Amino acid sequence: MNDEELPAVITRYLTAHHARDLDPALACYTDDAVVVDEGRTYRGHDEIRAWLSRSANEYKYTIELTGTERVDDRHYVAVHHLEGNFPGGVVDLRFRFTLTDFDSDGAHIAELVIEP
Repeated sequence: MNDEELPAVITRYLTAHHARDLDPALACYTDDAVVVDEGRTYRGHDEIRAWLSRSANEYKYTIELTGTERVDDRHYVAVHHLEGNFPGGVVDLRFRFTLTDFDSDGAHIAELVIEP
């Protein structure tokens, strides 16, 4: 699977996230979404916005999508290779997405877990 085979909401989110464009990225989440990153949990739009803003400005790095996996209709994994000025300088991260069921607006991200 490649990024063209990911659900549209994930592709929109990754594009906005990589561009560090907060509003379009946040629009991909449900109101009560959960993000887990670096062992910390962020709940709802306010906490997720703060996390996105901090992560966009804390380090300078490049990010490349290196693989994707469809687990089932609601669960997808996108693997990214990052290089930058963060501790260690290089890491491969798995972005594990849980989507809502599709409705008239499509699906939204209910949960995102980012881990090595």
